[in-house]
This record gives sequence, structure tokens and C-alpha cells, in this order.
Amino acid sequence: MERNKAGSLLLLLLFCQLNGFGQTTRKYLVLLREKTNTPYRISQPEQFLSQRSILRRQKQNISILERDLPVNPVYVTQLQQAGAKIWFSSRWLNAVLVEATDVTIMAVQALPFVKGLEFGRSLSTTRLSAETQITSAKIVKNSGSVSDVPLDYGTSQSQIAQIGVDKMHQQGYNGEGMLIGVLDAGFLNADKVGFLKPLFDEKRVLATYDFVKKETSVYEDDSHGLSCLSAIAATADKQLYGTAYKASFILLRTEDAGSEKQIEEANWLFGAEYADSAGVDVISSSLGYTQFDDASTNYTYQSMDGKTALCSRAAQIATETGMVVVVAAGNEGSSAWHYLSAPSDAASVLAIGAVTQTGQQASFSSFGPSADGRVKPDLAARGQGTIVGSPGGQVVSGSGTSFATPLVAGLSAGFWQAHPRLTAAQVTEALRRSGSQFGNPDDQLGYGIPNFERASVLADSFGQLLIFPNPFSDAEPLGVQWGEIEANVPLDATLINAAGRIVWQSRYTSAGLSAFTLPNLNLSAGLYFMTLVSGDKKRTVKLVKL
Repeated sequence: MERNKAGSLLLLLLFCQLNGFGQTTRKYLVLLREKTNTPYRISQPEQFLSQRSILRRQKQNISILERDLPVNPVYVTQLQQAGAKIWFSSRWLNAVLVEATDVTIMAVQALPFVKGLEFGRSLSTTRLSAETQITSAKIVKNSGSVSDVPLDYGTSQSQIAQIGVDKMHQQGYNGEGMLIGVLDAGFLNADKVGFLKPLFDEKRVLATYDFVKKETSVYEDDSHGLSCLSAIAATADKQLYGTAYKASFILLRTEDAGSEKQIEEANWLFGAEYADSAGVDVISSSLGYTQFDDASTNYTYQSMDGKTALCSRAAQIATETGMVVVVAAGNEGSSAWHYLSAPSDAASVLAIGAVTQTGQQASFSSFGPSADGRVKPDLAARGQGTIVGSPGGQVVSGSGTSFATPLVAGLSAGFWQAHPRLTAAQVTEALRRSGSQFGNPDDQLGYGIPNFERASVLADSFGQLLIFPNPFSDAEPLGVQWGEIEANVPLDATLINAAGRIVWQSRYTSAGLSAFTLPNLNLSAGLYFMTLVSGDKKRTVKLVKL
């Protein structure tokens, strides 16, 4: 029966080829069934991860998983032999992006190791981020005022001070030694403008890649990424200093500014995997996806649950590899859509809204919550009248959550530099808790405007016991770190419900930080108690499941 089926398929393909049917090529993300017989090994991560990436995981007690293994190269070869053009492969999704005709993709789907196609269709045949997020742009002239801080921030003073980055800089934390990956639509003239000259003179751009064109150059395309980069990396005295102006960078073009297709979500996935393998600490991405050129592929608000959109799934995995992921919430607050965009709906990312100079929500900033009721956006920063750089070398004013996002990404890098013992999850949690309205979050600004000094006070307490988030839900893993426990000392954890019944228990022994993440236990909403015992130390903490 299977032989007859295969024979019929071959005859159909031959008929189509002879008659010229289906010769238009499209891109598809081909999902594979498994990674058996792969030449890569979890025990040898240096085969596919940089030393910096491996060390980032080890520092945070994050295991190398099967999903980290590259796609089996034998399968890639067989896809080529079937007639598909190979673009990129995804470790995390065990998938390969191919370009193929209708005829070829039929042959590809008939291969025994192929599971199917992402979304069951092609990803390509109104860009939300770069085009709509610069709502104003005007040349900013220095007022001549003298700053009271060591650096003369000039016109960027208010956006820096609003999140406490001026205090961060005064304490000597400017991102030095941290690696930030920027995913955007292009970085036009970034290697030529004066406000980024120290970045290039000091060779702190460590790598670049264009996933749209499959090339290394990123300096001749859209300027949106340049402006975002300037909010982190610029050094223009009396005009603009970035929040982490001494950090190193990897610049990745994942967005085609001339269109809006789901292929760009796949590019975002590949960019995040590139950042992971290179050892990036913080991802900053001011891109968002809700509606596409092909209206049949549009998302709905119900899709903004952190699990549906391709880029949201990728962003969540990125956080689980030990990176802090900072993304724009979107500029749809005054539109019919109204709500946040993917990937800002991912549970563990920092979704950033926009505020004015006085800390009020900018009218265009997208609203939360996520479709499954989580607090979104997470935080907010200056996004109306933000001071950024332009491809002509000027310092200008622009608006959008696009520009609030890199401000917080730089804060994240500097804060992590100041508190290197923290995990990425703890950095994210500390910044959330430092928000100006953490005790009363809403769907406009989430936990509010973060602050370096408030987050630093919280970081000091992380050296003791931290269980986060609390309250918790199935959407975000419950993390535990007990800083008082030495390495290689067993830690017993027990979770009890309000009726006194044990619902989970386990023992952990860590060679690094005494930290672990609970599995998804599908618990009912309500009150729980976690007891931790290690040697003569014992702690019990009350938890709330939403």
C-alpha cells in the first residue's frame, strides 16, 4: 500500500514538472521528527556553542539539552537532494528553512524524517516596528546646560535619569564586559556615524549577520536598528549617551522593512539562536508582529499567549538558555488592535512600554495583559521624545516603544555587570520588582518604570533566598535560588498544598549556584508552601498559584 502511495506521488510530481506547474518558489520552515543518530553530543557542547555561551550556562546552572543540538546534517543533505534550497536551520525547533517550489515541497513532506511544516504552510510569497515606531524626528540642539553628573548627557539626561542609569554610570557600571545582541531591520551607517565612533574604534562590534539576505553586512539597510543601537551605545558628549555605552555588541538583521511576513519571525528565531551560540548576555529587539501582508496569516489577540507566535516561542527559549531578553511591547495603544505584539507576550521576556518625560504612558504604547492574563507590558521607559541617533550622524528625537526598549536593555546589561552573581532570571525579576508600581501593576505600564538603585537593593537580598515569580502561573516556570547554600551540598525541596498534602518533592545538588526550576506541575490555583532543607538550614515560603 505504501509503495503504491509513493509511486503515485512520484507520478504526480513528474506530471507537474513536465507541465510547468508550481514553479514559483516559497520559503517553508520544515519541522523534523527527531535528532537520533546526530553526530553532535550534549556532553560536547563546544561542537556547537562558543566557550562564552557554555560558561553563561554553567554560571547559571543551566543544562545543555537535546534542543540545543544542531539539526542532523544527514537530514539537511537529504532535503537538498529532494530539490530544496537550504537557508538556515534551527536547533531549538529541530527545523530547516528551505526555499522550494510547490512540487518540491510535496516531495520534502513525503520524506520519512519530516514531521510537517510550521503553521502548515509557506512563511513568505505593514511593517509594525521600524515604520510606525518613529512617530516624530527632529534635530535636537544642545541647550548648553551644564550637567551635575560626571558625564554630560545633554538632551538625553531625562531618559537616563528616569531609570537611574545616571547613578549606575556614576558607580562605574556602563556595560563593559557585557555582550548585547541587537535584532532589528538594519543598522544603516552605524560604522560611519560619529556618535558610535568609539564603539567601532575599540572593535566592540564582535559580529554581524543579515538573515534576510544571508550575508554578513548590516550597514546598508534600514536605519531603525541604528537608532535603537544608539540608545544603548552612543557617546556624544552634551547630547546623547547610551545606557550601556561600553558594552560589546552583535548586530543581527532579522527584519525586512519592506514587507511584513512570517518569514521574519523565523529570522528572529535564527537570530536568537545565533546570539545564544555566540554567548550574548542581553538581547534587545524592537520588532513586533500581529498582522501581515497576507491577512490570512494575521494573529488575533487570543494568539498573544506566549505560546502561539513563532517568535514568542523562540523568545521564551532564549530566556531559558540564560539570556535576558528585552523586547518592545508595540505601538498599537491608539489603534484598533490596542494590545501588545509578539514576541513581547512571551512569559519570561521583559516587554517594554513607552512613557513620556514625566512618566505618563505614551498614547501609542500598546496595552496588556497577555491573552492568558499575565502582566504585560513588564516595564516602561522613555519612548516619547526619546533622544537617539540618525544615519546622517545627527542626534534626533523619536518616539516609539522601539526606543524605550534599548534603554532598558542597556540598564539590564549594566545592572548585571554590577551584580554578576545573578542569573538572567534574577536580573529580569529584580528589574520587574524595581518598577515604580510593582505593588500595583496595570495593563498600561505593567510594573512601571525600573530603577537601577532599587534593583540593586533587591539584588542584595538575592544572596539569601529567592523564589520567583510569586504569585506564579503555568505560563512561567517557578525558579528557586538559595544563595546561602554552598556548592555540592544537597538541597531537598518539598511543595505542600493548603490541605497539607505533598504535591511535589525533589533533591538537588549543584556544582555552581544552588538554583533550580520546578517542572510544570499543572497545579490548581490556590495557596502552597515550599520547604527547603539543606544541612542545618531550613526555610518555608508561602506561594500563591494563579
